[in-house]
Amino acid sequence: MEFQLTESQRALQDAARKYAREVVRPKAAHYDETSEFPRDLLSTAFELGLLNMAIPSEYGGGGLSHLEQVIVCEELAWGCAGVATSIIANDLANLPIILHGTEDQKKRLLSGFGQKLKFSSFCLTEPSAGSDVAAMSTTARREGDEYVLNGTKCFITNGGYADQFTVFATLDKGKKHKGITCFVVEGRPQGVSTGKHENKMGQRASNTVTVNFDEVRVPVANRIGEEGEGFKVAMATLDNSRPLTASLSVGIARAALEYSLEYSAQRQTFGKPIREHQGVQFMLADMAMNTHAARLLTWESAWVLDEGQRNTLQSSYAKCFAADMAMKVATDAVQVYGGYGYMKDYPVEKLMRDAKLIQVYEGTSQVQRLVIAKELFR
Repeated sequence: MEFQLTESQRALQDAARKYAREVVRPKAAHYDETSEFPRDLLSTAFELGLLNMAIPSEYGGGGLSHLEQVIVCEELAWGCAGVATSIIANDLANLPIILHGTEDQKKRLLSGFGQKLKFSSFCLTEPSAGSDVAAMSTTARREGDEYVLNGTKCFITNGGYADQFTVFATLDKGKKHKGITCFVVEGRPQGVSTGKHENKMGQRASNTVTVNFDEVRVPVANRIGEEGEGFKVAMATLDNSRPLTASLSVGIARAALEYSLEYSAQRQTFGKPIREHQGVQFMLADMAMNTHAARLLTWESAWVLDEGQRNTLQSSYAKCFAADMAMKVATDAVQVYGGYGYMKDYPVEKLMRDAKLIQVYEGTSQVQRLVIAKELFR
């Protein structure tokens, strides 16, 4: 067991850290305030090879290992979790193709992402089907060499700017999860429309919209896997993506800890810096300890994938623990700052808002506990 990063991994970490420090952080407050899409920041990430990390190099992507991806993602989230979410959204949307696509599908549907800046969206969640995926209402019907999609997906990251959509729809609602099938919609064909950008509490730099599919035709060649295998495809995708989501939490928590250490050295009460008060010291110690623990869980969940093993249990451990940890650490950072921590002129209130979303998306903390229990009962 090796805990030391290789020289190339450290170089990758340094490059991502420099991008987060010099490119993202100076504009993070602006995009949080305006909720504008940070295309300029994403363009720079693309040029630096920080976009499309999961796509194998033979198809024009970064070809990074899972461990390397989470190392990069932590740095991105340290800069701004909303920007980081926008960056890794392509990886989430393209994972079904990477994991279950044919050679032809990989060449056709992945190669373009390495040639120019473009976005893809993962379309699973619906207004009435979030944690309960089997309750989805988006339908697909076969007509010759095409499928016709109808339905609405919500909370879709980068949906307002996507050039490609990975969509899950059911061929038979009565079959529940056994009727779900995965499709890739290329471009914005007739029938695809998007709603307004959601006015979110946190991660406001990431574009989040509703995507509607009205009689959208998809060729059979763009079906990922066989009919009825969509649920399996979605679950395998989330096993692969949850280490990335966990690393977002670690990046947020690390930023909150660093800000707290800096502020506690400057702020004085009762004639000494507040970090010399044991009550604050205990808070800082817990923040550091839990951030480190979450990082190790995250790295393990990525390492298991790199070893070619199933990581359902480890990825749920990491995602659940890291999400809850980041919320606690960010909340404690606000407490360290006191009244100033509640003000938008200081950075920690944004971290608290950003952290909350990770307890909700890609499987709530409650759903992760259900997954963990199910795995324990095997």
